[in-house]
Amino acid sequence: MTTLPAVAPPLAPKSRWKRDLTPSAATEWLAAGWRDLLVRPSTSLVYGASVFLISVATVIGLFRFGWDYILFPAFAGFMVVGPILAVGLYEKSRRIELGMPFSLRDMLFVKAASSGQLLFMGVLLCMLMLLWMRTAVIIYALFFGLRPFPGLEHVAAMLFTTGTGWAMLIVGTAIGGLFAAFALAISAFSVPMMLDQRIDALTAMGRSTALVWHNLPVMLTWGAIVVGLFLVGLATSLLGLIIVFPVLGHGTWHAYRAMRD
Repeated sequence: MTTLPAVAPPLAPKSRWKRDLTPSAATEWLAAGWRDLLVRPSTSLVYGASVFLISVATVIGLFRFGWDYILFPAFAGFMVVGPILAVGLYEKSRRIELGMPFSLRDMLFVKAASSGQLLFMGVLLCMLMLLWMRTAVIIYALFFGLRPFPGLEHVAAMLFTTGTGWAMLIVGTAIGGLFAAFALAISAFSVPMMLDQRIDALTAMGRSTALVWHNLPVMLTWGAIVVGLFLVGLATSLLGLIIVFPVLGHGTWHAYRAMRD
């Protein structure tokens, strides 16, 4: 009798990584992230403010150059590169855990165990973000042809009052979900892993994918928390990112540490 090969990314039976964590662990990571924020909070808040200012500058630039039609794909793409932007927050949490002193300088100029590989990972995530944004533009063109983007004040009516708009939303959400799932799988643990230990980017991405697969319920819960808090940041005209981004960054470090056996 022929047996089919396993499709799940493998983790060695005697691996030092954990499997099947319960969904409730995600709230523990979030709480741990909040506790790290409160340790010398000025450092994390300045870091979050920097992300806020970069985001605002990006939005202003999109409007200045008439690229407002990629605003929403750009917001989604921000979540793709978020793990790289949060490296300094991982470093603060790592130093707190080890009882080491830290400063804002340590968070801005991180000395990772695999710094070159971390840079390579950042390039890959940026390319994935650009690919998603180009895909979003193509999806719009497939459904609306050469019709100009109506502007943010009319986009809701175009999407929610027409059959074509609903069809584009369904297809775009499905394809965007695939991009989001892939980005979560390869980056959820690979970035803090490369900060913490000497490992090449491809191995880290493969290990991250395996960890996500073997802890799918808790990772889906964590992903929902990340999306929910990110939407809170958007709803506050990005000001919420000053707090939300550091909490999620610190929480991601604790998610990585929770996977270690």
